[in-house]
Amino acid sequence: MKQQIDFAKGKGLVPVIVQDYRTRDVLMLAYMNQEAWNKTRRTGKAHYYSRSRGKLWLKGEESGHFQEVKKTLIDCDNDTVVLQVRQRGGGACHMGYRSCFFRKRVPGGWKVSEKRLFDPEKVYKK
Repeated sequence: MKQQIDFAKGKGLVPVIVQDYRTRDVLMLAYMNQEAWNKTRRTGKAHYYSRSRGKLWLKGEESGHFQEVKKTLIDCDNDTVVLQVRQRGGGACHMGYRSCFFRKRVPGGWKVSEKRLFDPEKVYKK
């Protein structure tokens, strides 16, 4: 049984859950189109499609915090991907944290539950 990612269901995009390949911690959620998938397969580095910028991007192209793909999984409906990666450099989050999921729910609201690893203003010189 040959499996292929079904990009058509999401109008050309599929969600990608990104995990640390050792701990299985969720680092981020991103999206891929066919081109991003092809580049990821070809290079071994995670490429995504930015919905806000409307273009392909290599994770780490600005920050140097690349994601080396160790394992790729697809869900039962062929429309969601899990990438298990080795996070290179600092964290995966553009706000300076290891994970984009750095806040946890506490009584009365949300609390930052991780240490910031880098200053995004210094890393992303926009």
